[in-house]
Amino acid sequence: MTDPTPAGATSAAPPEAAAPAPVRFSTLPLDPKLLRAVADQGYESMTPIQAKAIPVVLAGRDVMGAAQTGTGKTAAFSLPLLHRMLKHENASMSPARHPVRALVLAPTRELADQVANNIKAYAQHSNLRVAVVFGGIDMKPQTEELRKGVEVLIATPGRLLDHIEAKNCVLNQVEYVVLDEADRMLDIGFLPDLQRILSYLPAQRQTLLFSATFSPEIRRLSQSYLQDPITVEVARPNATATNVEQRFYSVSDDDKRRAVLQLLKSRAITQALVFVNSKLGAARLARSFERDGLKTAALHGDKSQDERLKSLAAFKAGEVELLVATDVAARGLDIVDLPAVFNFDVPFNAEDYVHRIGRTGRAGASGLAITLVTRDDTRLVADIEKLIRQKTELEPLELETERPPRRQRRDWSDDSAEPRAPARAYSPPRVASPASDPFFDRPYEASSAEAAPAWETKAPAAAPRSVSPNIKPRRKVAALLGGSAAPAKTPA
Repeated sequence: MTDPTPAGATSAAPPEAAAPAPVRFSTLPLDPKLLRAVADQGYESMTPIQAKAIPVVLAGRDVMGAAQTGTGKTAAFSLPLLHRMLKHENASMSPARHPVRALVLAPTRELADQVANNIKAYAQHSNLRVAVVFGGIDMKPQTEELRKGVEVLIATPGRLLDHIEAKNCVLNQVEYVVLDEADRMLDIGFLPDLQRILSYLPAQRQTLLFSATFSPEIRRLSQSYLQDPITVEVARPNATATNVEQRFYSVSDDDKRRAVLQLLKSRAITQALVFVNSKLGAARLARSFERDGLKTAALHGDKSQDERLKSLAAFKAGEVELLVATDVAARGLDIVDLPAVFNFDVPFNAEDYVHRIGRTGRAGASGLAITLVTRDDTRLVADIEKLIRQKTELEPLELETERPPRRQRRDWSDDSAEPRAPARAYSPPRVASPASDPFFDRPYEASSAEAAPAWETKAPAAAPRSVSPNIKPRRKVAALLGGSAAPAKTPA
């Protein structure tokens, strides 16, 4: 039956999606293997985005999903796709029986790794194979895993193109494509890579696009690669979570670090994520907090992937008190029970503010987002207010002065106190006189007026030296050029 909705238009949800959304996962028409895996994770009730998106994805429609970050978008697209792929499930060891059927693209390595872990947990009771590939690590282990065959592949765009060019994976049997945090991929310049990757895929496929924000560029992208998409929104786009307390404090650049330390102490915050705008700033600030006695780790693009994963794992395990990070940690990372987020630097892109503060207050928990604002951040704060459609209140922050404790003065009026010894008169230190010289100690004596100066007195002529009679005098030779003639030689 032909769908009357014109291609490229946003249509209304189908009747099955318009029905009252189920509250519990057990009410969904999912395979028992998936429901068992969901129960193993401790999930019983669905979030609004899951309740609205899962029936639409099960119906085979393209979806544009918009929801506040931390509301479970990964399960919203992975559970229905796994359900639809179970028809291809098999226990064969042949790689040809396990082609890539679902491709999930993520902007950062950390998000790709997290999505892969979630999907592996949902597919643990099935024979579907899940793999993840991202940059920063050796390609050889990834190549070996891809050649064994995988049904679900999670990847970052750059590393996926490397494997495609190396002929390590073939995407001609892909049936489902998911663009997770697509706006971030466009922000960091992945649009040409996305276009190349999508050109390798079959034209007939189901495409899902999930993100916390929808920019005009994202909507243009959906018009090019999604077919008659259904927009599923559970909150106003670019809205911040209502359970996150947002505070803006006015400080100077030099007082930012002291402000973070004071707020950690005054609010009894045991763990926090601190965002900065530069990789160098993240490294320097992490070292400063380490000197202040806090267990700190840094997370930025200049670190190796192994270091980044270890820092993130230590932070999630509670072994690190402060994680100083750039915006590589702003998208999609799920950190359970994170009490606070600090914007040490106001983000240059207003949409990054929504993603940053979305790291706290996840899964319905309360959270705190603190932004430190300087005099130069006025325009950036105005962009944030325009995006979230909220007026921010800039509060002054009085910092505690760091003065050394004053010494207690002794009360000499107390008779029991020991009397102070009388002060001695000051006498300058004695300086030893230099040794005397008799010549310089003699008084000045003027010389006689008749005496001539020493420099005008000629030295007496030396007495002529006697000549031996055996030595004949030298003959004088006339000068060649105008000299006097020599005397004539007398005959013998």
